[in-house]
Amino acid sequence: MGTLSPWPQTSKGAKEHPVPTLQYLLRARGHTVAVDGIFGPKTDEAVRTFQRQQSFTVDGIVGPITWTALIIEVRRGDEGDAARGVQEEFRFRDLSGDPSKGLVVDGIFGPRTEAAVRAFQTAIHADVPSMSVDGIVGPMTWQALVSGMLSF
Repeated sequence: MGTLSPWPQTSKGAKEHPVPTLQYLLRARGHTVAVDGIFGPKTDEAVRTFQRQQSFTVDGIVGPITWTALIIEVRRGDEGDAARGVQEEFRFRDLSGDPSKGLVVDGIFGPRTEAAVRAFQTAIHADVPSMSVDGIVGPMTWQALVSGMLSF
């Protein structure tokens, strides 16, 4: 019986996964940051502002408490930056090398995004039976995605 990988610790200077997802979630929470995959000064400022708004310790480090507060449950029919964050996670996992084969990061949680989420949940469920296979990206699915589970 497996467990979910822990939320990553992400902070200034980080590059690549899961920084773009963090940036999409900050945008979904009303912060103006570019999604460039680089945890630079603007992302750091947005993280600190978010932590201050939540009355968290303001350290600029995105760990379990900040991730849990940042995530937004998304499901089929939802649109916006939180849906883009989910799609970005599947782009990160796409090893085909062919952008036309993977999910498009368009912010529309449609049938292809839902199918990808369900397949991911099914794979995680094999090791972590408490993972629901419902196509909804809630706290457990976000944690599995952001922590890099099932990526090579």
